[in-house]
Formats: sequence, C-alpha cells, structure tokens
Amino acid sequence: MSKMIFISLPVTNLAASMSFYKSLGFENNSQFTDDTSACMVWSEAINVMLLTHEQWRVFTNRPIPPVTSSEVMLALSCDSREAVDAMNKTAAANGGTADINPVQDLGFMYNRNLADPDGHVWEAMWMNSEDIPSVDRTS
Repeated sequence: MSKMIFISLPVTNLAASMSFYKSLGFENNSQFTDDTSACMVWSEAINVMLLTHEQWRVFTNRPIPPVTSSEVMLALSCDSREAVDAMNKTAAANGGTADINPVQDLGFMYNRNLADPDGHVWEAMWMNSEDIPSVDRTS
C-alpha cells in the first residue's frame, strides 16, 4: 500500500463542510461517508476526514479548539498563481474565509491562506521549483 495521509477535522455541520470542500475540488469517497463523517479526497494520497463533534469525541476527549484558533496550517499545492487565487475566492463564496493572513509572494512561491467554515486553516500555494533561490550552506 502506498503511503497516504488522512487529516481528521471536527466540523459543526457535516453537510455544509462537505459542500465547502467539494467547491474547492475535493471529491467525496462514499465508502467512508455516513451521517457522522465524510472522507473528502484531494489526491490519491491526501484525504480529509470530516467528523461531527460527536464522532470526533469517539477518538479523543481533548477539547475542540474555537473557530478563531490556529492549531495547524495545512498546505495544498495548486497548478498556478491563478489557481491559488481561484481557491481563495471559492472558499470565501462557499462559507469559508479568504485571506486570513497576508498574501505571501516570494516570486518562486505564492500563497494565500483561507479558513473553512469551522476555522481550520488551509494554505493554497503554488511554487516554481526551478526558481527557488540557492542557499549558501558553506558559511
């Protein structure tokens, strides 16, 4: 089996969260979807498990952070700067929040941060690896 990542997120409204992630380009894997959870697929290796608060508590009794917190920032690569901008705009139009942090443009890398309806922070990013500045590691 190839290595995969499953990111689990507590959500207040499963249907609204599924709709939000579908709008960003995730697909639903119905094999792992029911009334309490949904598996949203970004790629063959990246899956986001959306869990109702009740289902989340099956896995942990740690408190669910408030919407205004930033427990982690998850980056998704996009094919272009325009795709980064489109994801940010789509997030804002579908229940999320755009540009929760300042836009970062380093020339070779461009990113914008957004939050889903539950405040989970995502970074839409594009990078041209051919233009990454070299680092002098001899000093």
